[in-house]
Parts: sequence; structure tokens; C-alpha cells
Amino acid sequence: MNRIAIAGAAGRMGRTLIEAVISSDYQLELTAATVLEDDPAHGVDVATLIGTAPIGVVAAASLESLVDDFDTLIDFTSPEASLEHVALCLRHGKSMVIGTTGFSDLQKQALAEAAATIPMVFAPNMSVGVNVCLKLLQSAAAAFGDNVDIEIVEAHHRHKKDAPSGTALRMGEVIADTLGRKLDEVAVYGREGISAERDRKTIGFATIRAGDIVGDHTVIFAGPGERVEITHRASSRMTFAGGAVRAAAWLQGKGPGLYGMDDVLGWVDKQ
Repeated sequence: MNRIAIAGAAGRMGRTLIEAVISSDYQLELTAATVLEDDPAHGVDVATLIGTAPIGVVAAASLESLVDDFDTLIDFTSPEASLEHVALCLRHGKSMVIGTTGFSDLQKQALAEAAATIPMVFAPNMSVGVNVCLKLLQSAAAAFGDNVDIEIVEAHHRHKKDAPSGTALRMGEVIADTLGRKLDEVAVYGREGISAERDRKTIGFATIRAGDIVGDHTVIFAGPGERVEITHRASSRMTFAGGAVRAAAWLQGKGPGLYGMDDVLGWVDKQ
């Protein structure tokens, strides 16, 4: 049995993760959870946060105080908080599933260094559907080559802080890698005013933040006389939580390494 801790259990994603772990058919048990010290959920049985009967897991403010109570931490918090959790898990030999977005390149390097010692699944989007889309984007980019303009449009709820989303950036990376480009050299983040004709080798990004949109991503391949659009729309955070739970189950018994959803879904093998 893989004992699971959830960081940020009182948040929107945290509550969804609680539900996903409790209702999972995998060999997982929710045994620990954290919230901010001043959160009303501090000291509360986490099952009651989703309206179910208590399970004896009380939300704590300190992950350090819970190190003997879990094997794998699922973390969808913030880059700074996640890195603190990585340091703790590194000290105590805990595995991690990280769905946090907004990491800088330097912070991603810190994750990779930690994963040389502990097992870690890190993905900007753990939805199975999104990861299927990434495969489709590889095929589309390879087929179209330099013959189309490529634009990525993403929309999320008004509370999301990072932009473009980690998923949109990952989509751009997949396309750029397939075409032999470097995303940081060809990405265009928004347009305004009068400019020269669009450079076909660029990859455009458009960001929408509004209401309670869970997560929409569309990649447009537009050429002369035709347009192909690959879209993923999430109507519930459960799609992300379900992927994270699947990742946690897959991670049990794995050795140190930085794994992605490709590994979890069986598309590559690093064992």
C-alpha cells in the first residue's frame, strides 16, 4: 500500500486530489495532508473538506511533522513551496508527484538534481487527454513542417497566476523540438500594434484568464487553404487529479529518476 500525502489540501486542486485518492481503485491510502497554518482547514479531518465522513487524517501546517506518515507526496502548490517540499522529501527519502507549474529553468534543474536521489513524476499537465494531445502535436508538426503558421491559445480561471500555462509551454516545446527549433528563440507572447508580416518559424501564444475556466488549450496549424486545430478542454479538475493518482500508483517501487507522464502511460521505459 502506497501511503499518500497531499500538499495544499484545502485549495481547489487539493480538495479534488483528496477525492481522487479516497475514491481510487489503486493501492493507495490517504494518510497525510498539509494546509497553511492560518487556513480554516488546519486541524480539520480532510475528508470533511469534500463532504464525506472523517477518515482520521487531520490537516497539518508542517510537512516535516508528517514524514513518518507517508511514502509519496502529491504536490500542486507553487514553485517555491514545491521546492521546499522537494528538499524535505530528499532528506527523508520520499517519492513525489509534482503537478505544480510556473517553474523557472533553474528551478526545473533543482528538480532534476533531486530526482537523481528520489523517484519523482513531474509533468506540467497530468491529464491523460492532454498527454495524448502532445503525441498528436508531434505527428502534426512533423507532417506540416515549415508549411504552416502555428498558434497556441490557452484559457484558464481568473485565479491562475502563471502565463502562458505550463501545458501551453509544453505544447510549444513539443512542437519546437519536432521542428528542430528552440522555443525560447521562436516563441511570441502576444501581439500589439503594427508589425511586419508574421515569421512562419515563430510559435505564437495567446492567453485568456476569465471566470472559472478549468483549462482549455488549442493549437492551430494554419496553412494555405486549410487549418487543423488540436484542442483539449478540461471540464473538471478531476482529470488532472486522476492522472496524478495514476502517477502515484505507478511510482511505487520505482528507483530514483525524473519521470513524466510518458513513463506513467507506458510510452517509454526507464526501468
